[in-house]
Amino acid sequence: MTLNDICELIVDCPHSTAKDEGAGYPLIRTPNIGRGRLILDDVHRVSKDVYDKRNSRAIPQDDDLILAREAPAGNVAIIKNGEKVCLGQRTVLIRPDRNKVYPDFLAYYILAPQQQYELLGTANGATVAHVNIPVIKALPVELPTIEIQQRVADILKTYDDLIENNQRQIKLLEEAAQRLYREWFVDLKYPGHEDKLIIDGVPEEWRLGTLIEIAEFKRGKTITKAQVQKGNVPVVAGGLEPAYYHSEANTKAPVITVSGSGANAGFCRMYYEDIFASDCSFIDINETQSINYVYCFLKANKYQLDALQKGSAQPHVYAKDINAMELLLPTPELICDFCNRTASLFELIGVLQKQNIKAVEARDRLLPKLMSGEIEL
Repeated sequence: MTLNDICELIVDCPHSTAKDEGAGYPLIRTPNIGRGRLILDDVHRVSKDVYDKRNSRAIPQDDDLILAREAPAGNVAIIKNGEKVCLGQRTVLIRPDRNKVYPDFLAYYILAPQQQYELLGTANGATVAHVNIPVIKALPVELPTIEIQQRVADILKTYDDLIENNQRQIKLLEEAAQRLYREWFVDLKYPGHEDKLIIDGVPEEWRLGTLIEIAEFKRGKTITKAQVQKGNVPVVAGGLEPAYYHSEANTKAPVITVSGSGANAGFCRMYYEDIFASDCSFIDINETQSINYVYCFLKANKYQLDALQKGSAQPHVYAKDINAMELLLPTPELICDFCNRTASLFELIGVLQKQNIKAVEARDRLLPKLMSGEIEL
């Protein structure tokens, strides 16, 4: 059979862009499509009118799959929990026929190495960056019984449930750090503020400055997949997830990265392991002891990062522009106090992030063996 044979519909996205309106329905672009689950952190949102127009061909519903046609091509995620979403550019909606295939199994099946090769491979062994609808519909499919499909999917879902639960905890911990940042540096209710003089809305001893005065972002070293030596060091490029893995790091954890180009240009993330910073701007613990403060500043001022994008067809964000971002600089002692008070939050985030890395590794090792029948249930 083919994928088209076991699905009720396979629908391409509207071939147009939609502006982020900041509120409303999630617009699922390719960066929001993880390996099995949707990534809704910093998702773009659109109005009801835009939602209806983009879903005129089909309204996404629970157990539908959304596949990325580009960047990262081949990724697929399943819709759960009544999420009301619409399709961004370069995505495809897949609705499984539940009489023929268990939706969760199909998501993992498409992610298995053999199916990824069928989607992304070429006759000369190269990897394509774009997947066409005819190739998706014609994907060869060979399925076990529904009962076996459910058992395989339930095993793999255990890992993804753990990862998702950890991600929820990470989000809560980051929100706690952000609340303290806003209290101290936006609402100006920092320790000892009662005794400080405010001049033109600015506490005494604070001053206007630029980010480079406390932290200098650098451009990562571009590395191609052909140059990668096999290892377990994540290579962080323009995406939300590591592009692949290398044998050596060029940073010292913790590391803040800002995606340098593509759909994620300007996206900020903290890593709690040494990484190889490729197509991104980065700063690590070697450069500043104020890394928690810098991260909270960037997250709280995402609109400033977005405003740094240059270029229309392929947006870019450059290290020199990040370094030139203006901010009110508190005293070094206050920044140090903030970093100390949030240290336990970020340490726990690091523990959870490392657990997720191990869970992803275990799931990805198990996935092809379950799909091929190498491991019996």
